[in-house]
Amino acid sequence: MVVAVAALTVYGTVATEAQRLPADPLPAAEPSAAETGAASAAAGPPASSFPASSSPAAKAAKPAPPSSSRPEPTRAAAPVAGPSAAAPPSTAAPAAPTPPKPLTQKAPAADPKLHQLPTGDLPGWKQVFREDFNQGDVPIGGFPGPAYAAKWSAGYVDGTPDTAGQRGAKSGYYPSKVLSVKNGMLDWYLHTENGVSMGAAPTPKIPNSSTNPHRANSLLYGRFSVRFKADPLRGFKTAWLLWPDSGIWPRDGELDFPEGDLSTKFYGAVHKMGNDPYATDIFYSDTTFTQWHVATMEWSPGKVEFFLDGRSLGAGTSRTPNIAMHYILQTEACLFGCPKPDTAGHVYLDRIAIWKRA
Repeated sequence: MVVAVAALTVYGTVATEAQRLPADPLPAAEPSAAETGAASAAAGPPASSFPASSSPAAKAAKPAPPSSSRPEPTRAAAPVAGPSAAAPPSTAAPAAPTPPKPLTQKAPAADPKLHQLPTGDLPGWKQVFREDFNQGDVPIGGFPGPAYAAKWSAGYVDGTPDTAGQRGAKSGYYPSKVLSVKNGMLDWYLHTENGVSMGAAPTPKIPNSSTNPHRANSLLYGRFSVRFKADPLRGFKTAWLLWPDSGIWPRDGELDFPEGDLSTKFYGAVHKMGNDPYATDIFYSDTTFTQWHVATMEWSPGKVEFFLDGRSLGAGTSRTPNIAMHYILQTEACLFGCPKPDTAGHVYLDRIAIWKRA
């Protein structure tokens, strides 16, 4: 997996952010040799099929082998307020497809302790952010709106090319056409409009003391826990990540969880500090996006551990990032092939909680 750099307007300033370049097809998930029990928490959101969250067996970490077919990192142009040159909407293209019916009812939680919104400090961790989207609905085009503006940014502005868009694909970030809040959840309506596959990358505003510049979503070490679900939309993916405030990659590393095409199994990734863009530890979940799950990433000095539904998938301990990083819920398209024009559906974030080291 290789990362490019793109500019992003966040909170009224231009900052350097992370975007992902196309990688080789996802490897098959591999079984684990070990499991550890560590609890994360989350709340029960709406679900049309009333699924209960599962707790799959943990999987072992495997280093991602270098691939001669992977591209080298590139630098993208700064975003513009309108459509990007890499992914220009065509007025002659057909209208957007009708989306699947969004979730409207609460899903019963198999483990109430795991699926409730965590409130308060934990041993070694001080809570600095939590959100369960209970301040009312916000229509598409209105996020964050007055109800959520104090705690959220919509992230990349409309027309910013996403990772594949930087390389010429017709895909990009369009929060005004993707993000909304419904039924107590942040909702990404992923779809293709006028030939352009549309995603979004919102960011939480985390109290912190970052400088040069100040970033409202920056921490040095932290614990990040999300409860999420998605439709199996081939061609769309998540890379919910921590990107170095320095903007220097691969030197300063990168952390991702959950990451993967929405039609496949997701994983966690530690991109190691150093000069090798392929030095990555992958932690496979052997789990898809279509059921409610709680993904928790604990980033400590010398260690990054990934938990899925309260069970450890493993930990990276080699050349882990040791500088401030900022958190982005990056959701995009076309990394493993673009979605079909009629592919449309949703990613749901039911709740999120963030801690810094105590």
